[in-house]
Amino acid sequence: MAKDLLKYLSEHYASFSKGHKAIADYIIQNYDTAAFMTAVKLGTAVGISESTVVRFAYEVGYDGYPKLQKALQEMVRNQLTSTQRIAITDETGGEAILHKVMNADAENIRGTLAGIDREVFERCVDEILNARNIYILGVRSSAALASFLSFYFNLMLPNVRLVSVNTVSEVYEQILRAEEGDVMIGISFPRYSKRTVKAMQYVRKQGARAIAITDSHTSPLAETADLALLAKSNMVSFVDSLVAPMSIINALIVAVGMRKKDDVYRSFEKLEQIWDEYEVYEKNG
Repeated sequence: MAKDLLKYLSEHYASFSKGHKAIADYIIQNYDTAAFMTAVKLGTAVGISESTVVRFAYEVGYDGYPKLQKALQEMVRNQLTSTQRIAITDETGGEAILHKVMNADAENIRGTLAGIDREVFERCVDEILNARNIYILGVRSSAALASFLSFYFNLMLPNVRLVSVNTVSEVYEQILRAEEGDVMIGISFPRYSKRTVKAMQYVRKQGARAIAITDSHTSPLAETADLALLAKSNMVSFVDSLVAPMSIINALIVAVGMRKKDDVYRSFEKLEQIWDEYEVYEKNG
């Protein structure tokens, strides 16, 4: 953990070489900036070589500089303001923005697929299918994910409630009767929504089950949930990367739909008739 790294640097500072002391000083004083600097840029900022930075990473217990950098990023990502994110983007220029963003999104999906716990995923599907009521909550940028999930679940399930977040009191009014047999799906990514975390804590106290869709086991949302589906959302700029979370949500929707295939088929048959009668969609020709 990055906090342990800062403690380690302070405790072992006296044993470092002159160059390594310079790196340690910079990280301790500017860890929020150092977390997003390449080894070359960190070395330039300190006035030493890239190879010295790489050796430093090994000396303090990491398998290369990228691992040290990742530890720092985990600590600061939830603390970065939008303006700090923009500043970091300026530091990472060079590659065309289109390719940079899309490649980062693709990497988030690959990393999510490699790390997803299939057993937890199936248990989440079971919880959803067995739930008496399903509450879905996402705030700010995660509201779009919650709305998407709610839209499709409402087409397949009779007991889905998208929690409105206009006011704090309104959230609790909507989950007031959550109890054993119910499930809440909370969605949040850095910077984590305190409102979502508090709502998850409330429903669990009432006996309901809580499923988190978030980025890490150390996320405050995962820590208060019964089950957590983890999706990488490493940001490229001031915009949150929510492509991998959306992919997990797509998989949840399809998995639930396949387990209720006959019911879903009948529901969509009726819906197609309604959409046709009330001209919901344009028709070619």
